[in-house]
Amino acid sequence: MSRLPMWRRYRRLFGSDVRADVDDELRYHLDMRAQELIDRGTPPESARAEALRAFGDLQAVSAECVTLGEAHDRERDRREWLGELRQDVTYAVRQLLREPAFTAIAVLTLALGIGATTAIFSAVRSVVLRPFPFAHPERVMMVSELWPGNNGSVSDGNFVDWRARQTTFEKLSAEQFAEFTLADRSSADRLSGGKVTKDFFAVFGVGPALGRTFRPEEDEPGNDGVVVLSDALWRTRFGAAAGVVGREVQLNGRPYTVIGVMPSAFDPTTTGEQLWVPQAFTPEREANHDQHHNIVVGRLKPGVPASRAQAELTAIQKELDARYPNANFDGTVGVRPFDEAVIGDYRERLFVTLGAVAFVLLIACGNVANLLLARGASRAKELAVRAALGARRGRIVRQLLTESVVLGLAAAVAGLGLAYAGIEVLVAAAPEGIPRLNETRVDVVVLTFTVAVALASSVVFGLVPSLRASKQDVQSTLREGGRGSGAVKDRVRQALVAAEVALACTLLAGAGLLVRSAIYLQQVKPGFDPAGVVTARVTLPEVQYKDPARALQAFHAVAERLAALPGVKLASLGSTAPLVGGDFTNGIVPEGQPADQEHLVQAASRFVMPGYLATMRIPLVRGRDFTTADVAGAQRVAIVSEALAKRAWPNQDPIGRRFGCCDGAPGDPRWKTVVGVVGDVHADGPAAEVQPEFYIPLDQMPAAAWDWTRRTVTVVARAYGEDRARVAGVAAAIRAAVRSVDPAIPVYRVRPMRELIRGSTAEARFNTLLLGLLATAGLVLAMVGIYGVVGYFVAQRATEMGLRMALGASPADVLRLLTLQGARPILVGVGVGAAMAVVATRLLRTAVVGVRPSDPVSLAAAAAVLCVAGLAATLVPARRATRRDPAQTLMRS
Repeated sequence: MSRLPMWRRYRRLFGSDVRADVDDELRYHLDMRAQELIDRGTPPESARAEALRAFGDLQAVSAECVTLGEAHDRERDRREWLGELRQDVTYAVRQLLREPAFTAIAVLTLALGIGATTAIFSAVRSVVLRPFPFAHPERVMMVSELWPGNNGSVSDGNFVDWRARQTTFEKLSAEQFAEFTLADRSSADRLSGGKVTKDFFAVFGVGPALGRTFRPEEDEPGNDGVVVLSDALWRTRFGAAAGVVGREVQLNGRPYTVIGVMPSAFDPTTTGEQLWVPQAFTPEREANHDQHHNIVVGRLKPGVPASRAQAELTAIQKELDARYPNANFDGTVGVRPFDEAVIGDYRERLFVTLGAVAFVLLIACGNVANLLLARGASRAKELAVRAALGARRGRIVRQLLTESVVLGLAAAVAGLGLAYAGIEVLVAAAPEGIPRLNETRVDVVVLTFTVAVALASSVVFGLVPSLRASKQDVQSTLREGGRGSGAVKDRVRQALVAAEVALACTLLAGAGLLVRSAIYLQQVKPGFDPAGVVTARVTLPEVQYKDPARALQAFHAVAERLAALPGVKLASLGSTAPLVGGDFTNGIVPEGQPADQEHLVQAASRFVMPGYLATMRIPLVRGRDFTTADVAGAQRVAIVSEALAKRAWPNQDPIGRRFGCCDGAPGDPRWKTVVGVVGDVHADGPAAEVQPEFYIPLDQMPAAAWDWTRRTVTVVARAYGEDRARVAGVAAAIRAAVRSVDPAIPVYRVRPMRELIRGSTAEARFNTLLLGLLATAGLVLAMVGIYGVVGYFVAQRATEMGLRMALGASPADVLRLLTLQGARPILVGVGVGAAMAVVATRLLRTAVVGVRPSDPVSLAAAAAVLCVAGLAATLVPARRATRRDPAQTLMRS
């Protein structure tokens, strides 16, 4: 039988200090070998050297033995740890199953907090945290003109100069949002899309799924008859046909050739654009620095910071301001990450919501911690016996924490089910416009987050009870039978209740603030009467109605036929209407003022037919309305809003005053004479500030405005009543009137004005509902916590209460004593919560209108609700204690 190597025979002897054991063992064998040689007559010095030579490379053998010994120890420790973990988990599950009521309450409480947190985190990840599906998205920038009255859009001429002179961007592209009529022999669909320059797709670094994108020569007039489709349009309108590339389609009455289809994930502006066509700049457009309607995006060169690009473009813009003083307004250029520009305020609002739901989770953790403290008191004797038998405190803490982790993981499973349902509800209830919210789903990252939240929650709610339960006097606990509570544990429970109340108070104050804001929005007068009004958008095919005279003829025909239909009380047309969109902002110059930035007044322009103001019931404050005599060639007239009148002619009567705008030129301002003043209108919804406006007869619309409006108008019609049937009848009448003029004219976005108003406040209602639900959940959980703690106090002090009543204390005295004990943490929590709310509600400043973030009414209401609800939760168990028979209580104790 072969002899085993020495290190294998002695591997089992290695202790925890492997290196010392190996050194001792090797030294022992060397000494034995040297002694054998000495006994045979070898000199001691030679014997030691011979022993080392025979032994071989001592350092190599030592290193190998140390490595194997340490591996053995690690394996042993791992097996021991896994064995103990298996024991802990098995025991924890067995213990929890023995108390199904406690387990169910704890799991459901935690599941509510974990589920809500997971659902909101999923939304935050989808909207904010998940990178846009572009190549190197951190280099994609939104470039904007920044000056008062401008929304960031860029003029054609400024963009062309930027693109030619800048050196910091790899690519710079401009997009103009547009709508298209896609028509064939059987139908006409109205689609949203964009007119883009040649490098638009290269800026985002995304190629087509089919075909190709635009070539440089297709960015020029005459070569721009090509279109790239979105994946959604390709599937819905063209049946996902692979042969769509090369097919000819009719857009706005003009033939276009399909050259490509983009991937399904490509929706850079998150507005659901369905197609893209080239934006070909004519020499006239390249020289136009006045009309600002382009969204500009660019891809920075590698290593170039946004600040450097912004400085360069701002310097170029300063030169353009000086060269074109009547078109540019001494502004700056903004360069910021594309994702920030698209996400906007939603980033802050979603993180605020995530913080609010974290409060609910913390309240749930507080409740479960109190349950565990009470449970730990009932298990005091069991834990004392284990300690008396030799269990270390750390071992007991680990066992109790394992039970908490099992609870947390069970709650995570249940919470995931709630999260799935919550995501469906969240996406369905959310208002339109939140980018990428509809892509919210539970993925690996969300699952990991859920498990992490469950484990963190387990530590939060389990650590203090575990430490408190394991820290006790074994002898006194065994002697008292495990009945002790202790002042320290009572203070811990009260502190947890106070923390829950403070968190709930903060949530309630925020919800109250949003409720107050929602009430304010409901009370804002829109400036017109929406009852029974139906709006619809109508766009004339560009080729057939290129002549403005023919377009006007078609619009008049639609208005006349619509007004003649039964069920229609009043009807008219305008370039746009409140809440419909499509507004255009122009700078007007009051007569007698220089045409410079200081004296230019920004105002929204509306081109309307006679009867528009009457149909909308926008009050005429003074002057006159438009008439059929206000046609092209007649005196150019205008009606201004009160806000514009005050700004352009302060402390003056605007009637008869003149201003230039829209189609004027130096030396020929084409004055418009003010003939009327109307009330202000909240054109962008009740949450938006009133903007100055002016109205011009549609027949006198400047030639340039036909390009702005793209031959699109809004039809407004008023029914004889507001009931659903009559409003639906007016909607059908609008379609019939347009169809009778020309079946090829598309009618779209047919919606009652009430629905538009409701949509304009949808985000405010959604925010109120969401935070209100979270605040309600926090309030209920906090009240459950108060009820449980007071009930525990009653049970612990039952003997004392019985003794007091036996000695003459009245039920009212006992009730007052217990109520005061329960009220203390409530009042402390309300005080702390009020201070927290003053700070936290400032985060809602972008979500509230009409109230200050530090609104004292909301804060007082939150405090009052908590105090009343907390008192009710305290009185129920306290009153139960006063109804007990003192004699029976003393006998049981």
